[in-house]
Amino acid sequence: MHQAVAVTAEKVPVGERLSRCKQETEKQQKVEEVAEKLEKECQGLIEFHKSYHELFQFFCNNTTIHGAIRLVCSKRNKMKTAFWSVLFFLTFGLMYWQFGILYRQYFSFPVNLNLNLNSDRLTFPAVTLCTLNPYRYSAVQKELDELDHITHQTLMDLYNYNMSLVQSNWAAQSSQKRSPRSLSHHVQRHPLRRHKRDEPASLKGNSPPVDKSDWKIGFILCNKTNEDCFHQTYSSGVDAVREWYSFHYINILARMPNTKALDESNFENFIYACRFNEVTCDKANYTHFHHPIYGNCYTFNDGNSSLWTSSLPGINNGLSLLVRTEQNDYIPLLSTVTGARVMVHEQNEPAFMDDGGFNVRPGVETSISMRKETTVRLGGSYSDCTEDGSDVPVQNLYSSRYTEQVCIRSCFQISMVERCGCAYYFYPLPSGAEYCDYTKHTAWGHCYYKLQAEFKSNVLGCFSKCRKPCEVTEYQLSAGHSRWPSTVSEDWVSHMLSRQNKYNITSKRNGVAKVNIFLEEWKYKTNGESPAFTVVTLLSQLGNQWSLWFGSSVLSVVELAELILDFIAITFILSFRWLRSRQLPASAVPPQGAHDNTAFQPESSGPSAPPHFTVEAVVTTLPSYNSLEQCGRDRDAEIGLE
Repeated sequence: MHQAVAVTAEKVPVGERLSRCKQETEKQQKVEEVAEKLEKECQGLIEFHKSYHELFQFFCNNTTIHGAIRLVCSKRNKMKTAFWSVLFFLTFGLMYWQFGILYRQYFSFPVNLNLNLNSDRLTFPAVTLCTLNPYRYSAVQKELDELDHITHQTLMDLYNYNMSLVQSNWAAQSSQKRSPRSLSHHVQRHPLRRHKRDEPASLKGNSPPVDKSDWKIGFILCNKTNEDCFHQTYSSGVDAVREWYSFHYINILARMPNTKALDESNFENFIYACRFNEVTCDKANYTHFHHPIYGNCYTFNDGNSSLWTSSLPGINNGLSLLVRTEQNDYIPLLSTVTGARVMVHEQNEPAFMDDGGFNVRPGVETSISMRKETTVRLGGSYSDCTEDGSDVPVQNLYSSRYTEQVCIRSCFQISMVERCGCAYYFYPLPSGAEYCDYTKHTAWGHCYYKLQAEFKSNVLGCFSKCRKPCEVTEYQLSAGHSRWPSTVSEDWVSHMLSRQNKYNITSKRNGVAKVNIFLEEWKYKTNGESPAFTVVTLLSQLGNQWSLWFGSSVLSVVELAELILDFIAITFILSFRWLRSRQLPASAVPPQGAHDNTAFQPESSGPSAPPHFTVEAVVTTLPSYNSLEQCGRDRDAEIGLE
């Protein structure tokens, strides 16, 4: 029976077997098409993996990051899996450590210094020249007579020096009855004293004479109640006398109703000759201001008229001045220096003669060559510089543009008015304030010197508040000196100057001085700043690190970001399901094996509910490989028969 069946099966025609194979193939294709169609219908807009394992399995199989595929390929070998896992996360840690270094470097905002040498015709800077004598002594002698007499007596007591003074007014004043608040009363409150270096100063009388190497000299300033005193001492007696004299001199100036009446600004009496670029200067080329210590000051090329431009560099194309330096009418206890004070600065900037000025010697020709240097800083996050000072929390008391020194002095003056109730005489007067005078403000000296000590130690915060300008122009000066006039020409030069300026020069050598200020060359240096670490540099460095450790690109970063987002989403979904399963009663929990996706739960049927369909999965078994091989042989046999 079995043998006959076998023989019959072998006699099945080839064409019939081929048709059966075609039918089975068509059925298999239809099943695959139906399954694919069902899969497409079940796909949503956003899909997530069902578990963390599936998520990481998919990521490691499909990512372009090197080394991730090794975690999947070596899953049958636990030692290799552990090794590649440690290596993968260690590489990630090292890479992000390098990322941290790059970000820290970027947010430190480093800069590169660029040095540029430019060559062009330069605008000549402003030049200020002062007389070094605030007033003619004959004009203020009446106001200073009492102070001079007290100073003379002090020098006699301390140094046994008899200073011969003209005291024509003092004799008349001494016979008159003075008020208890006269100058003598206030000077006696702040006497000049000496004491040993190792002993504190006291308010008692002068200590007995000691060796000059063992003493210091100074004066004491106390508050109104004499409970708090400030000791202003000096190792040099000359400095102490001049500072003590200047302190009382300021009080005298503050009490004088109109100091401008004493100011005798006479350009021709101070400057005998002025030439720029081989052309004579006139009154339109300078402005005048008065300084309480440096006297009458004249600023050339300050910008009020057309700015000067040198046709060529060199001494013959600069500013040449011939000034009077005779001091027969100087204030003897205040003007201890002879000559003139010169300062070079930018236009629309105040001339702070005590900061950047230098003195010109009498009987000497001083030639000063200049080299321009400009510094341009980056603002914003790269430095704390300011463009115009509008963002600095200090009011500008000067009628000029913002500079760091303008801000510092304004800050001190504002603090002086707030703390001491009056303004310092050397700085501009704020609105609503008055200058300090110990007839009105008894203890202002004590307040001023203590405030100055706090200012120098930055307790007031002026140096922190006042920021540097983002663009600063400076002039590097080099000076040379020679005797002028020479011995053979001294007589005729002095005679010509006396006849021309109608002034009798009593001392030929010490009565005049010559100053030449010129540009050394047209080349000037610009120091600029540029960002050393830009966004482009940061991205390039990050890309280099990423390629070094993982050998991948920007798309790999997107893949990693996608992994993190999927991880967060799966964590949220699983947490939501866990919380929901705890809140539902036990009867509402679906049986094991049921579909728990809420998106595919049956809707409640009602009269208005639309019809829904149930799709049954068609499950078919794959054909055996023997039957496929048989179909293949039959197809080959058919081709052979043809």
